[in-house]
Amino acid sequence: MSTPESSQPATSAAFTPTGSIAARTDRKRVVFATVVGTTVEWYDFFVYASAAGLVFGQLFFEPAGPQFGTLLSFLTVGISFLFRPLGAFIAGHLGDKHGRRLVLMLTLILMGVATALVGLLPTYAAIGIAAPILLILLRILQGISAGGEWGGAVLMAVEHAPTARRGLFGVAPQIGVPLGLLLASGTMALMALIAPGDAFLAWGWRVPFLLSVVLILIGYYVRRKVEESPVFVEIAERKEQTRTPIVQLFRKHALLVVLAALIFAGNNAVGYMTTGGYIQNYATNPDGPLALDRGPVLWAVAGSAVTWLIATWFAGWLSDRIGRRSTYVAGWILQLVGVFLLFPLVNAGTVWTVFFGVAVLTIGLGFTYGPQAAYYAELFPASIRFSGVSISYAIGAILGGAFAPTIATALVQATGSTFSVTLYLAGMTVIGLIATLLLRDRSRIPLGPDHEAQQAASPIVGSRA
Repeated sequence: MSTPESSQPATSAAFTPTGSIAARTDRKRVVFATVVGTTVEWYDFFVYASAAGLVFGQLFFEPAGPQFGTLLSFLTVGISFLFRPLGAFIAGHLGDKHGRRLVLMLTLILMGVATALVGLLPTYAAIGIAAPILLILLRILQGISAGGEWGGAVLMAVEHAPTARRGLFGVAPQIGVPLGLLLASGTMALMALIAPGDAFLAWGWRVPFLLSVVLILIGYYVRRKVEESPVFVEIAERKEQTRTPIVQLFRKHALLVVLAALIFAGNNAVGYMTTGGYIQNYATNPDGPLALDRGPVLWAVAGSAVTWLIATWFAGWLSDRIGRRSTYVAGWILQLVGVFLLFPLVNAGTVWTVFFGVAVLTIGLGFTYGPQAAYYAELFPASIRFSGVSISYAIGAILGGAFAPTIATALVQATGSTFSVTLYLAGMTVIGLIATLLLRDRSRIPLGPDHEAQQAASPIVGSRA
């Protein structure tokens, strides 16, 4: 295990969130608001993905037939990822110039409105081709929102944190993902129980989307009470905001963006086996090899979200003690084990083996996701950090999870075997491991504007630091 390169004591003049600005900030409120906001955002995102695996093929792509309709449905999940960079570019520009807090409010509202409107959409049987077109447009709005949300949430959490606890504070936006999956899967499962069979297709699936309105109001109320990031406050007071943060990012740190994106891609491709709705569809497809009941499978996925949450929290905490890089390396190994166990367990054909398959997978996913917020924040200089974090994340999502369910569906249809999917996921995991090994650990680097030169030194192994 490598020792963080920045573990040397910081100079006395170093900016640290234990200074005067952050001392007046209620950190518990920041953490709570971050968790609530990201949970609501990802609930909205995952409700769509779950519905894509369960009902959208029948309701919006019916003329394409069962198999191709499923592919088209999963493609709408992936299309939104193509617009995440647009959201990241817009949010990065606004976040580096006008603050993290503003962006978080805008993304929350955009996601909520798009999700609620999906719940009101007429189906193909009602309005024909206009139905899937409107569905895709609303999914694009979700993608733009998701592209901007994560970076702002990460920086609000990490830039408020004490230096020695950035990993733990950075878990706040990370656990919003498994919490969102838990809430989305649980709500879908509850509606499958309340409105079984044809009733679920007729109206039951809509309720989780409409519930988003209530959740967005709660998230908006909580986020309004959070103070701006102390790092951005200091930058703004000095009037040192970068005029063109995105241009500076790619001019000086293009390779770093690529490597950071590949790290997330290795996690995201594997994670979207459940968050993208693939396992739900594979296990419940009446024409498939398992044909399990919809409700129990959704509860199994919801249960795996709990193991994912625990692993994510523990990995963030651990990264403060052994470093981000070492935690990631352990995570890639655990994730690889989970990848090879996933389909043998799922294909055993019971709800319990489905649960154990996805639960084991989430342990490695948690270890390769928990440290990410702090890890990304420590890679980029303060003046372009929002852009760097958001754009790396968005590109990684395209390379990883965007079309993972579609690729998995196509591989099984082409080969007749889930082992081809296992090899694909294992390859993505190895790519993530290699990208991690190519970056130095910067767990203790100061994050404030006083240390911009130190932050700008390349963390890529072999480069001149």
